[in-house]
Amino acid sequence: MTRTLPNLLITAACAMASLPAAADLALATAKNCMSCHHLDKKVVGPAYKDVAAKYRGDKAAAARLAAKVMEGGGGVWGVVKMPSNPQVSEAEAKKLVAWVLSQ
Repeated sequence: MTRTLPNLLITAACAMASLPAAADLALATAKNCMSCHHLDKKVVGPAYKDVAAKYRGDKAAAARLAAKVMEGGGGVWGVVKMPSNPQVSEAEAKKLVAWVLSQ
């Protein structure tokens, strides 16, 4: 099969589009988020796809969730509380939450 220039450009564009998602997954891994959460299954905390579904359409959710990432919290998903994460900056928390809500 020969690849034409348009096909190569489409392939390259698709690969580049996945780079931010990979970078955000790497950030979540580096900040230990993936120790308690996974993309599609509950671990200690809820799956990110479930978080995204719960807050879909809630315009204030991103700010509340970014604060919860940094400060910790509980009561929404059960009795296990999410600990505070002082190693996560406000900018990182916002980036992580935007990524989670995009699932």
